[in-house]
Amino acid sequence: MTDTSRTGAGSAQAGFAVVELFTSQGCNSCPPAESALSEIDRDARERGRPVYALGFHVDYWDHLGWPDPFGDAAHTRRQEDYARAFGSGGLYTPQMIVNGTTEFVGSDRRQASDAIAYALKTAPVTPVALSVETAGGRRVGVDYQVERPPQRGMLNVAVVERGLENDVPRGENAGRRLRQDAVVRAFTSAKLDTAPGRVELDVPADLDPRRAMVVGYVQNDGDKAIVGATAVDLAAG
Repeated sequence: MTDTSRTGAGSAQAGFAVVELFTSQGCNSCPPAESALSEIDRDARERGRPVYALGFHVDYWDHLGWPDPFGDAAHTRRQEDYARAFGSGGLYTPQMIVNGTTEFVGSDRRQASDAIAYALKTAPVTPVALSVETAGGRRVGVDYQVERPPQRGMLNVAVVERGLENDVPRGENAGRRLRQDAVVRAFTSAKLDTAPGRVELDVPADLDPRRAMVVGYVQNDGDKAIVGATAVDLAAG
């Protein structure tokens, strides 16, 4: 078994934007939002900007006839946590959230652009650095260093994959072939009682590490504000 690793430094830019999209293949309003997320992800990679896109596929539309292959009840619970923090009490897709504090309909490209531009103007409160190690293609270890962690903070770590496509034979998107980028394939959170630290994630067997990266971001447990973030490409085995 061969281990490969890639190390990333903490964000040195003036600001950053963590863009979370709550979406589902069972929702016919979601493909335009997924296209917007793909555009955000592509633009960030091409321009080298600290904008980190994450597509959380929820499971509450699965009853419409098409279980989303990337859907996860844990993603639904994460969206529920946001609803409580925002005081909205309800869930909807597509919902986009920038830096844990600004939410809007995920297909609204103008709001997305404005929210990202605003986020990039604010320096991170909590710089983050990651070192990633893969073993056998199924498990990812992430060592992290967090400077000035918040008193009640969490480190979220996600493995996201781009360039995924599949046909949808049933449900609201029946007959369509969907393409998604920045799909969350594995996710975990750790309390920042100690730093540095390490988390491990189990990734799907079909994950292509050449199209994947690891995003780490620090979030206040109370108001859900994201105060630091970085990302590294997942090295090919």
